[in-house]
Amino acid sequence: MRYNVIHRTICRYDSPVSVCHYHAKLIPRRLPSQQCPWHEMTIRPEPLHRYTRHDAYGNGVTYFEIEGSHEELEVISHCLVEIDAISPVDAATTQPWEWVRDSCQSSQWSTASLASEFVCDSPLIHPSAPMRDYALRSFTPARPILQAALELNHRICTDFTFDPTATNVATPIEESWGKKRGVCQDYAQVMIACLRGIGLPARYVSGYLETLPPPGQQKLIGADASHAWLSLWCGEEWGWMDLDPTNDLMPSLRHITLAWGRDFSDVSPLRGVTLGAGNQKIIVAVDVSVDG
Repeated sequence: MRYNVIHRTICRYDSPVSVCHYHAKLIPRRLPSQQCPWHEMTIRPEPLHRYTRHDAYGNGVTYFEIEGSHEELEVISHCLVEIDAISPVDAATTQPWEWVRDSCQSSQWSTASLASEFVCDSPLIHPSAPMRDYALRSFTPARPILQAALELNHRICTDFTFDPTATNVATPIEESWGKKRGVCQDYAQVMIACLRGIGLPARYVSGYLETLPPPGQQKLIGADASHAWLSLWCGEEWGWMDLDPTNDLMPSLRHITLAWGRDFSDVSPLRGVTLGAGNQKIIVAVDVSVDG
């Protein structure tokens, strides 16, 4: 599949801003099943300084500075993304989850020990005993890890209600867990907390969904804005496997990966500081359309 993606962000300030410094994480990742032949970013007003680098997790980051009085900032990311189908996995053939958990605790360097960073607490995700117990209802002794994870994915989708009014980006995970309501960010971070609570590495993934599905297919929740899901480390043989608890599925052709990290704080699409802004209103619009 080939997609055209346009992600437009407008920041309107209560009072003129004289200086702003921002980081934008809006460049789709290059993966075995995903390529980004081209990407461009338009920034208004024109930045005084601008450069692109990669962060600790390999995400593309565009840094820019604007000097001079302005009352509005507009950032438009436009790209072409190509996605290949991923071969289906027989969940019953994956390793027992305890084996994966224990392999991540090795003192010797390996891809498993490298993944163990994503077992630790992070700024926005702090597993609790109730979250751990909730996960263990699916992760019964010696159960294949992906089979258990798919059941947990389904339970979160079933037990939670998608409600954009219930939370915001600053809502603590304990609150969204207690309400059993929220948006894709909450679904993903709650499931990550459940998995980390039982010692399994899980990372937060940001990206996009196809806005208009193929004829006869249901529109996925979260398709009108940035989306979020998670990846679970399933052992050396299988590596990282994506799960979308908001839509109760494993991402494939209709999910576009933008960035990943420990939680939302590592992958925020646009973050920065301003001098003299006061309050600000942020408007975000995302359009993902099939190319050709």
